Amino acid sequence: MTIEEALSKHWGYQTFRPLQREAAQAALDKRDALVVLPTGGGKSLCYQLPAAAGEGLVLVVSPLIALMDDQVAAAREAGLAADALHSNLDDGGRGDAYRRLRAGRTQLLYVSPERLLAGDLARELAPRLALVAVDEAHCVSHWGHDFRPEYRRLLEVFDGFPGVPRMALTATATPEVRRDIIGQLGLRQPALLIGHPDRPNLVYRAFARRDQLAQVLDVARRHEGEGGIVYAQTRKDVERLAAGLKAQGVSCAAYHAGLPAEQRRRAQEGFVSEAVDVVVATIAFGMGIDRTNVRYVVHANTPKSMEHYQQESGRAGRDGLSAECVLLFSAADLAAHRRLARQGGALAPERERALERQLREIGRFAVSPVCRHKLLTEHFGASYAAASCGACDVCLGETRGLAAAEALLAAKKILSAAWRTEGRFGCGYVADLLLGKADERMRRNGHDRLAVFGILKEAGEASVRSWIDQLVVQDFLEVVDGEYPLLRITRLGRDLCQDRGEVRLGAVAPAARAARRKGKAASKAALGGGDEALFERLRALRLRLAREAGIPPYVVFHDATLAEMAAARPQSLAALRAVKGVGDAKLQRWGRAFLEELRALPSPAQSAKLAP
Repeated sequence: MTIEEALSKHWGYQTFRPLQREAAQAALDKRDALVVLPTGGGKSLCYQLPAAAGEGLVLVVSPLIALMDDQVAAAREAGLAADALHSNLDDGGRGDAYRRLRAGRTQLLYVSPERLLAGDLARELAPRLALVAVDEAHCVSHWGHDFRPEYRRLLEVFDGFPGVPRMALTATATPEVRRDIIGQLGLRQPALLIGHPDRPNLVYRAFARRDQLAQVLDVARRHEGEGGIVYAQTRKDVERLAAGLKAQGVSCAAYHAGLPAEQRRRAQEGFVSEAVDVVVATIAFGMGIDRTNVRYVVHANTPKSMEHYQQESGRAGRDGLSAECVLLFSAADLAAHRRLARQGGALAPERERALERQLREIGRFAVSPVCRHKLLTEHFGASYAAASCGACDVCLGETRGLAAAEALLAAKKILSAAWRTEGRFGCGYVADLLLGKADERMRRNGHDRLAVFGILKEAGEASVRSWIDQLVVQDFLEVVDGEYPLLRITRLGRDLCQDRGEVRLGAVAPAARAARRKGKAASKAALGGGDEALFERLRALRLRLAREAGIPPYVVFHDATLAEMAAARPQSLAALRAVKGVGDAKLQRWGRAFLEELRALPSPAQSAKLAP
């Protein structure tokens, strides 16, 4: 079977994305490959297609058990003979997997790096291997954002498969990380298949954090009944936000490493099965989640790096439909990341430089009044030619850049306040001084009599706090870590006060909130108004069938497939098979149930004819 025939038979697609075709062909040609595709870009097809084409056993090294189980379920629904070997299998499940493997029936086998390194599994697999694939390959790199020491030992196993092609796959890899992956996994003159990192279906928004719960709730209410992930920095933040959202009627669960294993399992399964709309989590949650119809991701705290941000925000909109990614920024988060990184002692100079670069880059992304799609794309070494993305707060007019003279004047006022308070107070205190908020402490210090007291009162609290953060990111101010973070002017800041240097500042546009509300339920905008009722009925049917089968709903069909069904309204199995995402196995298992639902609701044209 050709890979084109396999694509149509198992996944119901008639055409490839170009890099998927090249990656699968490289495996068939016994050539190594490094595949970098953004989350939702279809990386799994790159190694599943050689298995579906009958080339032999494809071994996939994957970092998380939950991720493996979801991938196995999805592969089986596509008609592939897939298994996973990991520590959560009971004796019966492990025995069944080994029997299928030894009988030569397994096409796709998922294992963790730890399992592959243990015992003689590698020796047993070697004779049948057609391809070995390493998923989340950035884990092998010290420069990546999720370094896993076990990944560094994979090469010693791969050397036992001398004639077997290797494929490394990741969504997030700067040129430096790519070089590290090639070296650490011993890729031999690999095909470099680097997709464009931009995700045009994602709407990026970045704002200063003011009232964390209120801002998160604002996003959740725009997406009522839809799936969302909220990332917070600490376990305490997770529990506080989850409790606050629940109190406002949002269906949500908390997830962090300090919770009992059973509670974490319930939260994850509830989210994947769509019994829970929102998970509030630390970054311990996400890599094992394969739910495709996440409609929004909120970073309630600033992530550690651009790589983390792309990976975590990339959980949204994996079905290709519109989704929203909101980042709530505070310079204090960068100081917290710095402090946590140094908890175990001083960092090696190389790692210290990498840490500072990562924090500076994510800060610049969050506060610069520049197209967010452009900033993210260029960070990963690609170009972004469009003058406006039409899908970020800057290009949508929700954040505006100040004119150069206006920005310089505002910056000088803030820097003067930091200078006059002698670096002995934090960001909040300096903001209150500029806003003219006099409390007992400020009066006791005599700061209510300073010339800068209330000098930015007309700008408003949101702008002043955001400008302070923006000046920190641009190195005109610094937050000095200690028992209490203190705000101090830097040498660059003193130079700027003397008109040596340039500054850029952005502010929230007055109509931003109203503009964002217009974007509600953007995932349904692709449907005609008359199709929405049918789309929701198809979603309800999918949920019921998935629960009966004990699998995640997206494994039955993606939202994008349901949307196409609702628009095309196929009335026969042959017509249903022509819908993208409906392969032979899914047609046989689910086709008749979906046809009945499609036939049950009259089309908008029919409804119009029946109207009195």
